[in-house]
Amino acid sequence: MLKQLYDYVLRLAAHPKAELALFLVAFAESSFFPVPPDVLLIPMVIVAFEKAFRYAFICTIGSVLGGIAGYGIGALFDEAIGQQIIAFYHAESHYATLKEWYEAQQLLVVAAAGFSPIPYKIFTLFSGMMHANLGTFILGSVLSRGARFFLIAWLLWRGGPRFKSWIEQNFYPLTMGVTILVILVVVLFKLMF
Repeated sequence: MLKQLYDYVLRLAAHPKAELALFLVAFAESSFFPVPPDVLLIPMVIVAFEKAFRYAFICTIGSVLGGIAGYGIGALFDEAIGQQIIAFYHAESHYATLKEWYEAQQLLVVAAAGFSPIPYKIFTLFSGMMHANLGTFILGSVLSRGARFFLIAWLLWRGGPRFKSWIEQNFYPLTMGVTILVILVVVLFKLMF
């Protein structure tokens, strides 16, 4: 069954509408869809190495636009339901503290979520609920999602098909490790200065 699914994804990657599918998956994953666009990006690059960076660009644009949509959903959810839930639990002060912390660290939080295997959609929705600075949110999204998808494209383009299985097995632990390292460097920098 897995072999059939793999073959299907490779066929989809070679389909004339594959770029549109990649854009739509990247868009949807950033706000509600559970499957990351990497699942389609990797075989698309394997099928056409010469288009690796084009695919990474499409994936980045789709993901960032989907993140903006997720931000909008979060903002609407906050107005419609979020504030009522906070009031019901008498958590206004906790919410205010969380909002202050998030605003102070927004770029780092969004960038970490956008690059790592942490579900990006959680942070797009949360950013909307926090009514975070949209410009900072978009900047963090462009930098982190772009870094993630262009890294995948570059590794595959550079390494060819032999890297496909390596990326599938190690990319998430690698991105999590890099994310933790970046957070530690930022924390150490703040403690030192």
